[in-house]
Amino acid sequence: MPTLSGEIRKDRRRWLDPSTWHLRTRLVLVAMALLVAICGAIGLFSYASMDSFLTRQLDERLGQASRLSNEAGRPRPSNPSGRQDGFEGPGQGVGTLIARIDNGNVSSAGFLAKDATVASLSPEDNQILLALQHDGTPVDRALSTGSYRLVAVEAVDRDVVVTGLPLNEKQNTLSSLVWTMVIVSMGGLVLIGLAGTVLIRRTMKPLEQLSEVATQVSQLPLDAGEVALAVRVPPSNAHPGTEVGSVGHALNLMLDNVSKALEARQQSETKVRQFVADASHELRTPLTAIRGYTELMRMTEDFTPDGKKSLARVQSQSERMTTLVEDLLLLARLDEGQPLKISDVDLTQLAVETVSDEKVMAPDRIWQLELPEEPVVVRGDAKQLHQVLANLLSNARKHTEPGTTVVTGVMRSADGSAVVTVTDNGAGIPPEFVDRVFARFARADAARTSPAGSAARSGAAGTAAAEGTSGLGLSIVQSIVEAHGGTVEVNSRPGRTEFALRLPVESPDA
Repeated sequence: MPTLSGEIRKDRRRWLDPSTWHLRTRLVLVAMALLVAICGAIGLFSYASMDSFLTRQLDERLGQASRLSNEAGRPRPSNPSGRQDGFEGPGQGVGTLIARIDNGNVSSAGFLAKDATVASLSPEDNQILLALQHDGTPVDRALSTGSYRLVAVEAVDRDVVVTGLPLNEKQNTLSSLVWTMVIVSMGGLVLIGLAGTVLIRRTMKPLEQLSEVATQVSQLPLDAGEVALAVRVPPSNAHPGTEVGSVGHALNLMLDNVSKALEARQQSETKVRQFVADASHELRTPLTAIRGYTELMRMTEDFTPDGKKSLARVQSQSERMTTLVEDLLLLARLDEGQPLKISDVDLTQLAVETVSDEKVMAPDRIWQLELPEEPVVVRGDAKQLHQVLANLLSNARKHTEPGTTVVTGVMRSADGSAVVTVTDNGAGIPPEFVDRVFARFARADAARTSPAGSAARSGAAGTAAAEGTSGLGLSIVQSIVEAHGGTVEVNSRPGRTEFALRLPVESPDA
């Protein structure tokens, strides 16, 4: 028995499998994935371009600041302005770093603070400056005061002059660019997702209509009777100019072909039913004459023992043929949907009467009744419902061995419908025959039964034929029950076979 956790895991696996998603979901996700990839590529290109542009711009400023620093010469012991050499020249902005290295030692180092004073560097920063190459190539370094773009060159006095500009402006610009691209991309994703969902939903709407048409056709009862296959794809979705229109057009062509085939089948069935009804009606008169003349000859003529046996055989076969003709006529009337003679029918009383009749015909079976205290009354055709019970009990009698227990039960179900069951403990019906048990002229193959059960239900072809069965009894049961708006089912296994019919509370349509 599946557990809740197992169902949750199954649903999770199904959700993680893209092949189980709706097509519109996959299309929207693919469109958004492509947009993410495009935005990402554009963002990377824009970021790289902006970074390169800002770096070139910063290097130009750094080169200019480096030239100003070199032109300042060596630092003097005293400076009237209070600045170190290199800071007093024009063009040096806030944050500019200038350091001089003399014989491997930092002789002076500082950066221009916001209050126009020169702030000193830490010893760690000085060590970073000493490690720079003196080839004039700008490099980025992280100092205690922040990230800097630094360049080290040899001055005319053989000292090394290090000049640096802060990277915070460049970093702030790149950060703003990143956030702008992220916000714009997210907004674009939302807009594309919404617009794509609406557009794809509208585009897929015709496919949903095609699915609805196919679903409606699948729910039509096409197995028998008159079939009105009027469902079609609307012309707007059946134009071959588009992919959806081509599918709709092909579906309409298929439905037209199926409709013609169903009409031909229905016409053929109508002709067959009419032929059976006409032939059965025409056979009734000669069969009645045969039975009458046979009875007259038996009463007036003196036959030898063999002649009497032959005459009895003729009489029994004519009676069997008459029963077959009557069954065919009844099925033809049921197929035509002739009105039922509706009245209140007490199923408990019918069960008592039919079981009493079978007790007389087969006293070697054990006939039992399971009836409720209150009568079970339905609206139906009393004569036909009586034949239903008679056929079911006759079926149990003809296809079981002497000593078999046959139980007839009548009850009222929880929904108010009437349920009648006929159960026996005979040999059972072969599994391969159960699905065909209600078919017309259907009989189980005697070769499939055990020798001990050759007269039982599972192998009763020979015995049934000897007792005059036509193979139409259960077909008549099913047709009558369905005409009353009910159902009949069979469940069988060795040692137990049960036929159960259910009749609704409401009266069937007349």
